[in-house]
Amino acid sequence: MEITSTHIDNYLSTLEPNRLEDILVLTNLLSKVTGRSPKLWGSSIIGYGNLFYKYSTNTSGHMPIIGLSSRKQAITLYLSYDVNQFDILSSLGKYTTGKGCLYIKKLDDVHLDILEKLLYQVYDHVLNLDFVKLVD
Repeated sequence: MEITSTHIDNYLSTLEPNRLEDILVLTNLLSKVTGRSPKLWGSSIIGYGNLFYKYSTNTSGHMPIIGLSSRKQAITLYLSYDVNQFDILSSLGKYTTGKGCLYIKKLDDVHLDILEKLLYQVYDHVLNLDFVKLVD
C-alpha cells in the first residue's frame, strides 16, 4: 500500500453526512494523537505517518502508523498487528475487532476519551515494534 497524491478531501466528499461527521472527528483526533497530517493511502484509507515493515517471513511493505476508513459496515481503524492486546478496550463501549483493526459503527457507540487513550497507547506501541521502521 502506498500514499497517493490525492487529497483526503476527495475521499471525504464521497461519504454520507452522518459518517462524514464521525470521520472528521476521528481525523482531528488522529492528527492530535500522532502530530501528523493525514494522507490518502490507496483510494480509501486515511493514514498518519509512514512505516516500513518487514515480518520474519520476509513479507514487507509500507503502512501508516495508524489509519482509518469508512467501510460499508463500520468505521475501520487500522491500529496494530494485535489490537486485542490493549486492556483499555474493555472500557471503550460497543465495537468489534479483527486482528489489527477496530470496527465502530458510529462514534456514539464508544467513549471518545477512552478511544483517545487507546490511540495514544497504540501509537507508542507501533513505533516501538522491532519489525517496523519510521520512514517519515
